[in-house]
Amino acid sequence: MNLWSLLDLRILLDVLFATGLGILLFSRVKEPRTLWLLRGYLFLVSLAWFVQRYANLPITSKLVDALVLACSLSLAILWQGELRRLMELLGTGRLAVLLGNPQKEFRAGASTITQLAEAAGRLSQNRRGALVVVDLGSDLRPEDFLYSGVPIDAQLSAELLLNLFASDTPLHDGAVVVKGNRIVSAGVILPLSRQGISRYGTRHLAALGITERFDRCICVVVSEETGTLSLANQGRLERPITSSRLLDLLKELIGGSLTSASSKSAVSNLSNQKSSSTAMENQSSSSSNVKPSSSIPPKETLK
Repeated sequence: MNLWSLLDLRILLDVLFATGLGILLFSRVKEPRTLWLLRGYLFLVSLAWFVQRYANLPITSKLVDALVLACSLSLAILWQGELRRLMELLGTGRLAVLLGNPQKEFRAGASTITQLAEAAGRLSQNRRGALVVVDLGSDLRPEDFLYSGVPIDAQLSAELLLNLFASDTPLHDGAVVVKGNRIVSAGVILPLSRQGISRYGTRHLAALGITERFDRCICVVVSEETGTLSLANQGRLERPITSSRLLDLLKELIGGSLTSASSKSAVSNLSNQKSSSTAMENQSSSSSNVKPSSSIPPKETLK
């Protein structure tokens, strides 16, 4: 009896752990094609487990195992960047990044969006090359770059970005890393991407390379030759874009937490207004129920 209960407990834990891992994987995958590949691979793994456990089919079991092995090798080649990133996060113990829970230091304010858009627009008008990496929760470390640059740790402002990317400064060739509302470092050398080498310059390849490895960061790129604006996100580059389009994209990517916070504050303000209005209504109703007292003294009776 104890053996059966132990077996049932093990099966229950196995199902729970597998379900939790599957939910974590599916929640982290956003691209539809990647999601289809992951579903097909998990279906093959489930089929191989079912055939080995409940069906006495040796030849079918060998064929399914070979198919799962071939698919595993193919996915390892296709997802080598993601698997390398997963091993890096597990090795450094950054589990919050795996769970997709950004810390408070990555939560940017509304001023971050306006300052970035303003600086990018002015740099584009002056045709100054620029590369700004905005960390949205990937927890970028110095070892994630080819060169970690010079620590800045200053409040983000459009004027400071313009000074950092001035042509006569030693830090204008590298990237600027932004976390939250602060500039962390400047003059950072990013890893380059292998895609589009013949079409893009060094800044655009660097923006693609860092966003391929880290899905919770974006890059704003200003071309030095043409002054065109670009935005890299998850290994994809949108270019050319206007300043207004850049502002809309930044609001969409960075302002997700801002909208939730603003909606919560709006709900709380609305509830406070309702409570104050009900309190005023109760006070007015109570005052209307009280009869006014007469200030005229009563007439004395004549004796």
